[in-house]
Amino acid sequence: MKVELYERIWMYLAAVMIAGFLAVMISSSVAHAIHPPSHVETIDPAKVAADPDFSRPRVEVRPDGSALVVATAEMFAFKPETVRVPRGRPVTFRLTSPDVIHGYQVVGTNANAMLLPGYVTQFTVVFPRAGEYLVACNEYCGLAHHLMQGKVIVEEPRAAGQLGPGQQAAPGGGEVAAHGAGHGAERADPGEARR
Repeated sequence: MKVELYERIWMYLAAVMIAGFLAVMISSSVAHAIHPPSHVETIDPAKVAADPDFSRPRVEVRPDGSALVVATAEMFAFKPETVRVPRGRPVTFRLTSPDVIHGYQVVGTNANAMLLPGYVTQFTVVFPRAGEYLVACNEYCGLAHHLMQGKVIVEEPRAAGQLGPGQQAAPGGGEVAAHGAGHGAERADPGEARR
């Protein structure tokens, strides 16, 4: 069978490109130790509920005004489901999953992370505007995936030493949001559900 010159050129060019792509993938995975983008902190997925940090999902507002959100994503819920953070201050999210791969996307912002069992994902974001933001799982995690959502409520920063409803002072002078202090406790104020 006779193959035209231009067809042969394109076939050789395609073969070289495929070989190049394979070489890059292999060298990246072997030589550069490709791993999940994070600070590479690992955790035993079977022991997340007993871990001192992740056993109490919470929001801590530090004395400098920044916030720390410690949360888990499990089939099919985020814990805590609702988090309240200050506007214009750095908010660090520490997230993990004890079961399957989940996503944590704060819709309308650039906060988007993949949560892998066995790894702690950490990122920091500043919310420039106050308001409510939907948190969605953007990785298919099972049959009820579409029901998995949460909320980030960005509030104006409080005056120094002033605590919000249902909040208590954290060790070191910060405040801990009571709605994130334990499993299943999602709102700081029971009347908030009616608003």
